[in-house]
Amino acid sequence: MKKYLYTTVAALILFSTLCVSCSDEFVSPKPAYSIDSENYFNSQSDYNDALIAAYDILQSTYLNALLGEIASDNTLAGGESPTDVIGFQQIDDMIHTPVNSNLKNLWDWMFAGVQRTNYIMEFKDKTDFQGKTQLIAETRFLRAYYEFELVKWFGGIPMKPDARFKVGDEKTFPRLSTQEVYAAIEADLIFASENLAPNASQTGRVTKTAAQALLGKVYLYQNKFQQAATALEAVITSGKYTLVTDYNSIFEMEGENGSESVFEVQYTDVEGAGFECLQCSEGNVAVGFSGVRGYSGPLFSAGFSFNIPTQESADSFEVGDRRKDVTILDIAAWAAANPTWDNGNGVAFGKGNEDTGFFNRKYLPRKRSNDAQGDLNLTNPNNYRSIRYSDVLLMAAEAYNRGGINDAKARTYLNEVRRRAFGDTNHDIAASGNALTDFIWAERRAELFGEGHRFFDLVRTGKAEGTIPGFKKDKNELFPIPIEEIQFANGNWQQNPGY
Repeated sequence: MKKYLYTTVAALILFSTLCVSCSDEFVSPKPAYSIDSENYFNSQSDYNDALIAAYDILQSTYLNALLGEIASDNTLAGGESPTDVIGFQQIDDMIHTPVNSNLKNLWDWMFAGVQRTNYIMEFKDKTDFQGKTQLIAETRFLRAYYEFELVKWFGGIPMKPDARFKVGDEKTFPRLSTQEVYAAIEADLIFASENLAPNASQTGRVTKTAAQALLGKVYLYQNKFQQAATALEAVITSGKYTLVTDYNSIFEMEGENGSESVFEVQYTDVEGAGFECLQCSEGNVAVGFSGVRGYSGPLFSAGFSFNIPTQESADSFEVGDRRKDVTILDIAAWAAANPTWDNGNGVAFGKGNEDTGFFNRKYLPRKRSNDAQGDLNLTNPNNYRSIRYSDVLLMAAEAYNRGGINDAKARTYLNEVRRRAFGDTNHDIAASGNALTDFIWAERRAELFGEGHRFFDLVRTGKAEGTIPGFKKDKNELFPIPIEEIQFANGNWQQNPGY
């Protein structure tokens, strides 16, 4: 069992007054004697414990990655039937409305992350200790991470700088513009990149280069190409990262936190509260959701057959691209290759809704020698590779190219990724200008398939309409604010256009 950062989350949340937008589900019985939330932060350990609680919400971002694929042209919702997790099905078909429990979960969980970081920031000056600047830098990175997720999905959000939301604030604090939210995210990440240590003190904690990489991504999402290139180039020239030779190894247990992991969300095999509180699980819930239904065979474990790659997306890989077999499991071909499994009975598997015969192999559940107790679909310890070095290279290539800055450097970074994919230099790209842009975007799809980035890449590049089935321009670029939030705000927040 991996320990790393999430060894303990103390009974911290007894002190955290939650905003109406933050359904933070940690529940702890009140001890016989305790210190309340306003009298906390009296020691370095208090701050450290609060920071661990802020990190802990990262594990709920399994939903963001899962839906980032289902909402795109890469995968279908799948599941057992057309009504299995109806919110997933609606998002897949682009018919989602403000009444969608899965979007409500995403909103709540990301705001819970913002709330926890703002709790630290609200009391950042209360107690001084050595290493406090590093702690505040980590806090501000995490706040930026959660707010970036919110602005990607929902656009402008309400913000209360360096303070927790309290009940009633939803009626007085407006939704800020997207530009204002991005400005706040940039400020946090600039501070983090200037004050974080180059190397993490503990596996799973953020570093200087992680902040620079996320800052570069934030700039790229706003088409600030020169700023993006500068931030991403700092990551590349840091010398910390290299592409591993074997692409497959990245997504196995042994490849976690490897040489091209810029930022990785840590998971363990602890269940938490079960399906009644999915964000409480320390395991990667998306992995169980993506597993092959009724599977019995080598390497993998069974799951719920959501997040099903389409035939078109499987066919999108170029001939000779070694990433395809790592990315997409063709279950029939896999069964044919393992006829002796189970004493000659072969691989067994079932078919679910929207079955294509393909599965998202990177994040399929793997067999474990010591499976955890409880529901195994909630206890998969597969880390989520949130920012990989290849992603940094491709973002830098895009910034240099689309900004008209340096196509030669853009080709260098693009071809570095392609040479690993094909194992040679025969597939190098020599194009410039708009043609090079198209190659970079296509490479992002192949390299990052199944990792939750596709929908947002299509939206930010203006390619979603006509590519994602059912996508409506000037509406589906954003998702609706949950109806409960609009009602609670009592006219203070306007719904996103088209909803």
